[in-house]
Amino acid sequence: MKWFVGLGNPGTQYETTRHNIGFMALDRFAEKHGIKISQSKCKGLLGEGNVGGEKVALLKPMTYMNLSGESMRAYMDFYKVKLEDLIVVYDDLDTEFGQIRLRYQGSAGGHNGIKSTIQHMGTQTFNRIRIGISRPPQGYDIADYVLSRFSKEEFSRMPHILDKTVDAMEHLLTQPFEKTMAKFNV
Repeated sequence: MKWFVGLGNPGTQYETTRHNIGFMALDRFAEKHGIKISQSKCKGLLGEGNVGGEKVALLKPMTYMNLSGESMRAYMDFYKVKLEDLIVVYDDLDTEFGQIRLRYQGSAGGHNGIKSTIQHMGTQTFNRIRIGISRPPQGYDIADYVLSRFSKEEFSRMPHILDKTVDAMEHLLTQPFEKTMAKFNV
């Protein structure tokens, strides 16, 4: 069993912002595999399904980004799932727009959702898929940037980026994390 957690903020005003690309990736995966992310559980929205014989849970914390770890901890404690089966999917300023990077440990790097995850999981060692949003131009406020919508040109590339992320998620269902890292971190 794998449990994927997409990071984002609840509410329609945040739906297509850079900070919500984790939610977008989970939605794309759910749509492809006929999973509905609609159960209100563990301070989030949950969807469960079976993909290629592997049980999959998709969790979108509804706590706002800086409290994402609360929802993950609640899910982990209630369902008794393993930390090593967790994959967190989120936006990353330090990865070029359109690229994805997989990591299994590291600091929060200023990302409040990851900071909360580390705090509530009690470790910096957990699997991650970082989706690149690039840094804003110099002088642009980081908070304003991550809460802004993608440009028209960026948004036109979104289907390809989300499909690549879904491919990595699917690969993780049958392959070790290291093999998936080697394949997708190019």
